Amino acid sequence: MDYKTILKTSSFEFEEKKSVFIGYARHVEIEEEAREFIDEIKSKHSGARHNVYGYILGKDRLTQRYADDGEPQGTAGIPIIDVIKKSMLTDIAIVVTRYFGGILLGAGGLTRAYVRGATGAISNAVIVDRVIGNQIKLEVNYGLIGKLQYFFGENKIDVKDMIYDARVIFVVRCEKNNVKQFITDVTDITSNNLCVEIGDDVMYFKNEGKYFLYNEF
Repeated sequence: MDYKTILKTSSFEFEEKKSVFIGYARHVEIEEEAREFIDEIKSKHSGARHNVYGYILGKDRLTQRYADDGEPQGTAGIPIIDVIKKSMLTDIAIVVTRYFGGILLGAGGLTRAYVRGATGAISNAVIVDRVIGNQIKLEVNYGLIGKLQYFFGENKIDVKDMIYDARVIFVVRCEKNNVKQFITDVTDITSNNLCVEIGDDVMYFKNEGKYFLYNEF
């Protein structure tokens, strides 16, 4: 199942009636990572009145946690969760820090402020797809390089590497549901004069037609 998430960490800051709000969003995949992120922001802003959070994990979005951190019940944590849901994201944690400015915002004002902090953090993030894909190695004669490069360029195939040996090896990545057609196409182009090695299924981040592992960004 494909789903959307964000990359790395993003932030968004604004002031509302002298209270400063700072929204942070980070990609996380397990609760331990979410808790570490929340603790990191709390430590960074130890002088803040509130560090409200919400996070959703898993492709089915079954893990959902939030805390109002001293704000009136229902005015902060749940609105953050609602922002994540409306954005159709998962594997994401959001913390919105509030430095109290001395002016009460009321329940409606608080909710709007925390929604704005969470929405801003998401807007400043890079949103990507998580997809199941495969890395494929194609070994061909040097005389076929031009044909394959033209095909890859025309079809926006993600070529990760070219290895020059006795024959040339293209290392490409594509989504699992496209692998069969891809192999059919390159077999036709090369008149079956190639060797193919298909790697294991991997959950990739897909961004602008490119496929990445988390540590490759």
